[in-house]
Amino acid sequence: VPVPVPAIASSIFLNWMSIFSFSSSFFCFCSVATLLLSAITTPVKGFSSSAPAPAPAPFASAFIVSTSKKSILTSPPIVPFGTSKYSNQKNLCSMGVDSFQDGTIQVSRPSSTLSSPTTATSLHSIHYRIHNRMNLSSQKAAPILVLHGGPGVPSDYLYPLADVVPYRSIVYYDQLGCGRSQVKVKVKVQTKDDHDDYVDESNNNENTLDLHSIESSLDDLEILIKKIGLRRFHLYGQSFGGILAFEYMKRVAERHSKEKDHESSGNQSEPEHKCLSVILSSSPTNVTQVEIVANDLINSLLEEDNDTSTLAERFRRQNQCRTVEKPQPLVDAYAHAGTEWRGTDVIKDYVAERPGSSAARMPSALVMRGEYDFVSEECVQGW
Repeated sequence: VPVPVPAIASSIFLNWMSIFSFSSSFFCFCSVATLLLSAITTPVKGFSSSAPAPAPAPFASAFIVSTSKKSILTSPPIVPFGTSKYSNQKNLCSMGVDSFQDGTIQVSRPSSTLSSPTTATSLHSIHYRIHNRMNLSSQKAAPILVLHGGPGVPSDYLYPLADVVPYRSIVYYDQLGCGRSQVKVKVKVQTKDDHDDYVDESNNNENTLDLHSIESSLDDLEILIKKIGLRRFHLYGQSFGGILAFEYMKRVAERHSKEKDHESSGNQSEPEHKCLSVILSSSPTNVTQVEIVANDLINSLLEEDNDTSTLAERFRRQNQCRTVEKPQPLVDAYAHAGTEWRGTDVIKDYVAERPGSSAARMPSALVMRGEYDFVSEECVQGW
């Protein structure tokens, strides 16, 4: 639903755009954060309409689109984590690396790696990074939890949000299997005599695609929220991250409805972890639809010039990130993207569905996209 934005927020947005002429990517991300912090409307049930950006804002989705012309957005080489350093470690944003605090949490999956008659659970490491951690529990300026896109493009390209929101805590994390979040650190084995044993599987190169799904990503997100202790927060979901944000709010709304059924009307408690609002930024409701739109745009580029060697770069500059050179944080994100749970192919059947009729109200939402984004107007209209 539309979120009223004070004139000062619109002014900030226009100033950023005019000063930097940053057609997409980072300053669009930053201006969106400014909008999020400006005003919150009364919570509503579901989403009734999309709210356009207050000014034309060409925007880049972080989706890796799997198309018939191969995955057109995967042109930067994939560098396995650990074989190269992030090139901008000292320049994450103008705030500097000292404004960030890193940490990890452990998540688990059922494991079928071992053939012995035991119960095995694979343990994995999720990396998170917090900007301005001292304000994480602020009552006046609730933190922002950022969900990156891809699937499989880590949070690096969203770090510049901290430049625009220096006084709030911002929580970033790399979803399992990309960036600094490593798959299969070790396997926990429960033996017949109920003792736990651990097997190091960090060098196991077997296919781990079955470890990933939207549902398991939501489980990881909830574990992160609890471990960090986020009681009140705003969600910022960019591209695929917007799908996760919606599915998280839907899960919570439907769970809260079931909990109320077991409580007397006078003893309903507030949820321990509460999302106050959400931005769905360049997030489609239907993945097949966005693939069709991307293919049409690619075919148009080929009609103009059938040189396939420049196709990826032309698509990038027209419909993904409209800058002459790729910004360094975006380069870093693509260089450390996931290799298995990656691209629209792995979520090709996704279509957003309304929460159940008895679900609790969901938080207020701002739905936006950029003027030239391949996540087109029709792709976000369903929200």
